[in-house]
Amino acid sequence: MKFKSILLAAMMMISVAVLADEPVSPKLVVLSQKESGLFKVIYENAKTGKVKMTILNSDGEALYAEQIKVSEGFILPVNFKGMVPGEYSIEVADGTAKTVQKVSYVSTVATQSIHVAKLPNEANKYLLSVASDGAINVRILDGANNIIHDENVNVDGTFGVVYNLKSVSGAPTFEVTDNAGNVKTVKY
Repeated sequence: MKFKSILLAAMMMISVAVLADEPVSPKLVVLSQKESGLFKVIYENAKTGKVKMTILNSDGEALYAEQIKVSEGFILPVNFKGMVPGEYSIEVADGTAKTVQKVSYVSTVATQSIHVAKLPNEANKYLLSVASDGAINVRILDGANNIIHDENVNVDGTFGVVYNLKSVSGAPTFEVTDNAGNVKTVKY
């Protein structure tokens, strides 16, 4: 019995030594975070040096690239908020190897959570309220469809503002666009 134990221990030591000599290939993992649009890129490589991280759209076009000096790897947050929802690839390449991970970005902003109302008993004052998380664009046009206001707003939960349009000629039009490209138009 003692001989079997010694033989088993010797075989385990040999297999550990063989595994330790094998080159370790780079590893890339992209984790989705609780908040929509946020990802954590985790890269592991036994080599020390520079790598290039690239974010590509579904057509293979590079949208972002960064050189990173690594020593055994890195962890990097990546924010997709404000980008068009869809499939993306995150690629990390060193001098000899390239690893790729696909991610799917889905926007959480919905145009249904946007409301515009003319305030009663207030001449030419309008309330815009938005309940969502993400970026929106607010454009206000006058009666002749001229842009009189154009603003990007980052909404974190709720947003509300009263616009005083007393100097605007004609009936105003509100166009609110979310980061997915959905437009809600309200014309008075």
